[in-house]
Amino acid sequence: MMENKNKFENGRLLRILGIETSCDETAAAVVENGRHILSSEIASQIEIHARYGGVFPEVASRQHVRTIYTVIDDALSQAHLSLDNIDAIAVTRGPGLAGSLVVGMNVAKGLALARNIPLIGVNHLEGHIYSAWVKPDDAEGEKPDPQFPILALLVSGGHTELYLMKDHLQYERLGGTLDDAAGEAFDKVARLLGLSYPGGPSIQEAAMEGKPKAFQFPRAYLEGTWNFSFSGMKTAVLRVVRGIEKSGRSLPVADLAASFQAAVVDVLAGKTLLAAREFNPKVILVAGGVSANQALRQTFMDQTDYVVHIPPLSLCTDNGVMIATAGYFRFLNGQRDDLQIDVLPTWTLV
Repeated sequence: MMENKNKFENGRLLRILGIETSCDETAAAVVENGRHILSSEIASQIEIHARYGGVFPEVASRQHVRTIYTVIDDALSQAHLSLDNIDAIAVTRGPGLAGSLVVGMNVAKGLALARNIPLIGVNHLEGHIYSAWVKPDDAEGEKPDPQFPILALLVSGGHTELYLMKDHLQYERLGGTLDDAAGEAFDKVARLLGLSYPGGPSIQEAAMEGKPKAFQFPRAYLEGTWNFSFSGMKTAVLRVVRGIEKSGRSLPVADLAASFQAAVVDVLAGKTLLAAREFNPKVILVAGGVSANQALRQTFMDQTDYVVHIPPLSLCTDNGVMIATAGYFRFLNGQRDDLQIDVLPTWTLV
């Protein structure tokens, strides 16, 4: 697939409209040549789902229907473009919530059919990875593209996986979580501690006032594999919380949050750096919603053995930019999907 290395070097401007509706963010963006953001619009549903303590699928899909046309129109307007100026429409095909994915896919099909624009189905996980190629306007100097081979840690609410990339669109899955994803564990522990949804930001905020060594929660390194496990860590927090509540003492929320966060970061960073020593990549790439965690980002940036690429905070959570960017590289690789394309809620990257 990768015999012609120059296929990913484009000689003209290509503008891709990216549409993302895999979960509870309705997002659209226009990206030029897979790197330059012309626009990015996101309609968040966090306040709606906070009352449920997590994403309510039926509510999410209905909200996508209410907002998606406005979000797309705003993205085109912000880019000062119309659909006539768009070279392709990239849309999240999966993985994600079936009802949410269908909304984005059907709208993308309709626009592609009406304006005869090429349609490209994109894997949501690939989108997170390709957010590292985007060059934000506020970046100092010219940000270089990540160089292959790349060791990619994808860490989010639904996924915690390690991939080795030897070239564009080529993935070797080294390992992944055997139970809870890291982001899922953050949400569950936040609920135990009485913190708000989503759990990642609320635990990070609480941890700022706590001691990361106050509690020694277990680290499951699963030696001999590149897999992860966070269920034992979550259960350990539950046992400590129940013990404290039974004693009648008040919960030291800040210390519990800081200690749990430290344990998660130790495992994520520790296993990734260990894999880097094994596979010798030129770059470590960290992406996905949990890559917004400041403790995790700082741990990777503090090490000096490897070049590390972590997207800016605005591109860590779900967004249309990452879908447009991945769609650009898929477009250059010759991918064109017909109107028979369907969503794949459990689609894996490999």
